[in-house]
Amino acid sequence: MIKDYYFCGIGGSGMMPLALIVQSQGHRIAGSDRALDQGRTPDKFDWLRAHDVALFAQDGSGVTSRDQIVVASGAIEDTVPDIAAAKTAGATIITRPQMLSQLFNAAPTSIGVAGTSGKSTITGMIAWILHQLGRQPTVVNGAVMKNFVTEDQPFASALVGNPDVFAAEVDESDGSIARYDATVAVVSNISLDHKSMEELRDLFGGFVGRAKAAVLNLDNDETAALARLADKPVLTFSLANDAADLYARNIQPLADGIRFELVTQGQAHPVRLKVPGAHNVANTLAAIAAVKALGLDVAEAAMALESFEGIRRRLETVGTKNNITVIDDFAHNPDKISATLNTLHAYEGRLVIMFQPHGFGPLKLMKAEFTDTFASLMKPDDILLMPQPVYYGGTTDRSVTSEHIAEGVRQHGKQAEALETREDCGNRIIELAQSGDRILVMGARDDTLSVFATVLLEKL
Repeated sequence: MIKDYYFCGIGGSGMMPLALIVQSQGHRIAGSDRALDQGRTPDKFDWLRAHDVALFAQDGSGVTSRDQIVVASGAIEDTVPDIAAAKTAGATIITRPQMLSQLFNAAPTSIGVAGTSGKSTITGMIAWILHQLGRQPTVVNGAVMKNFVTEDQPFASALVGNPDVFAAEVDESDGSIARYDATVAVVSNISLDHKSMEELRDLFGGFVGRAKAAVLNLDNDETAALARLADKPVLTFSLANDAADLYARNIQPLADGIRFELVTQGQAHPVRLKVPGAHNVANTLAAIAAVKALGLDVAEAAMALESFEGIRRRLETVGTKNNITVIDDFAHNPDKISATLNTLHAYEGRLVIMFQPHGFGPLKLMKAEFTDTFASLMKPDDILLMPQPVYYGGTTDRSVTSEHIAEGVRQHGKQAEALETREDCGNRIIELAQSGDRILVMGARDDTLSVFATVLLEKL
């Protein structure tokens, strides 16, 4: 039976792939988005229109029938006009986490990828391995998987395949991880991000507890503790601990990626990645462990990842002009920022960093961690520039600002400035940039950061 689905926030990195999968099942798709109303990322919405998605202003005008199923984010407020219209019309309202978990849990074979950092890359790696090995998976990711980008599918954050093999990035920030019952539960790491450590331990512990098998990181104290407590088959991985089921040795950074040996069951498998950084070695171990848990061959999986192109906005080089390179990156919490800075500092050149916090809440929760991360990992000649956090209105506590972080970094003897707007930061970057620099644009949940990075490159 064909149904009418209406996605509130259809352009979002989590909502769009789900909408495309639902459309592939033969249902009619419509939706709205605040970014559409504000004129942001027009190419994305033009593409959706060209693929039979009806778009409306987010003013309630698109929700008119009780037969519609309105899909909203987990944190949607009743004051959003689309939700008010859905209640008036008597339409069914379902959250994105509810809908995705229903599809995920219905699959006979499922891999759920969780963790504070690395989820999108691990999910993309699993997708590419399964695709290369002929398993035709259905995949929902939180970011664009570059291997699957084509002229007709420029926003490849979803892969429509066999519904019996389902891989998905699952989120702890809104608690929705509690809905997923995975065949294989992957947890990359657990650290402070959106919730307290006590809440995170409960959520991740439950996720592992409900799974048939788990893949856990021995290099992270919290996930290592889960491995010790688990009452099910567990595959562990590590960058250095040879007690892990899969571990890495002879890690060699390269100009265009990284090389290492993956060791499991006494056998060493050479791996050559196009993506840089030790964190991507860990991501590789997690992805290969996940498919190994399904019975796939480790050597074949390792070979598949040699052609893995990476994830959009994950240390993505936008371009180089006048010997200055612009890099676009999703890093937004201390763990991700650490991985990015450590990776880039393996190469020559000053970093001019523009970090846009993705909200006042995270900035307040992790004020000390943000400050310590930048202060400890920046080199003396690196420069940090921060606009004020993304803010779309509401009652958020705005007592901690970007200036608090910048001031803390300066107190540690490093260079940091807080400016009012992102445009101010862009102008300052153009003033500062010199030959040999790497300009790093960092931040999450804002597709226009990629546009900002591209415009910076053009202005150099």
